[in-house]
Amino acid sequence: MKPEEIARLTKFLRAKFELPSISVRKRPQKSDSAEVYIGEEFVGVIFRDEEDGELSYNFSMAILEFDLED
Repeated sequence: MKPEEIARLTKFLRAKFELPSISVRKRPQKSDSAEVYIGEEFVGVIFRDEEDGELSYNFSMAILEFDLED
C-alpha cells in the first residue's frame, strides 16, 4: 500500500475506534496489505481488495483464547 493510503486508513481507524494509539504500518515485501498496531502491539492485518473497479479494505484480527483470560 502507498504511504497516503496507509495514512488515510490510520486516520479512519483512530476516529472509528476513538483510539489515538492505533496505527497502520507498511508490511515488508507486501503491497496488498498493511499491519495494524495498538501502540507497539501487533493486532491484525488490513487487506486491500480491488474488484470490479471497487476498492475496499478487510481488517482481520485473530483473538487467541489465552488473550481472553483475566
